Amino acid sequence: MRPLIILHGSWHQPAHFDDVAGRLRREGAEVTVPDIGARPVAESTRIVQEIVDKAAEPPVVLGHSYGGVIAGGLQGVSHLILLAAIVSEPGETAQYWIDRVQEETGREPEPLPLIFDDAGMTHLDLAKVREAMYADCSDADVERATALLRPEPVSIFTESPIGAAWKNTPNTYITCTEDRALAPEMVAHFAARCDTQVTWRASHSPYLSRPVELVTLIRERL
Repeated sequence: MRPLIILHGSWHQPAHFDDVAGRLRREGAEVTVPDIGARPVAESTRIVQEIVDKAAEPPVVLGHSYGGVIAGGLQGVSHLILLAAIVSEPGETAQYWIDRVQEETGREPEPLPLIFDDAGMTHLDLAKVREAMYADCSDADVERATALLRPEPVSIFTESPIGAAWKNTPNTYITCTEDRALAPEMVAHFAARCDTQVTWRASHSPYLSRPVELVTLIRERL
């Protein structure tokens, strides 16, 4: 099996993927889940690129949500798995996609339940995050996942990837039909850019609600 690198999304951290990573490691896979939280995109991309470059063979990279932005800047990857991920080109920021959906539909996308502090950081509102991120997850998974959440700088809405690796790297996009974190119009654009499209009836976090299916899909690409 090829090595696997998992890139978590904003406000999340490597521990959110403990279940999926653990299942794959028990099957003999080499899995790395770097911490790319609260860093500029260029710095996070550099950290992950170093892991890619040191791998014994070109790895598979799974990018979840904002992790797709980091994945877009990587070179030397054998396959990209984009899980409810943002698939952008340089210059296409999160705010760009919000504005684009508003232009196309005449309405603003449903906002994430965010709290902004005076230090320029954003926090997910724990009282509302289940509906946005974990609607189909068990109570135990929701409790653990929310306890692991952490703040992110507001700059995540104004940064974009340093490349568009999805243009020249084999890739798979997983659309989650019950996703409330990304507007469906955005997801349709992201999925249309990818080679292979898979659709699941799942929330934004199928690594918690559908780990067996996710592990199976990953294994087929390792």
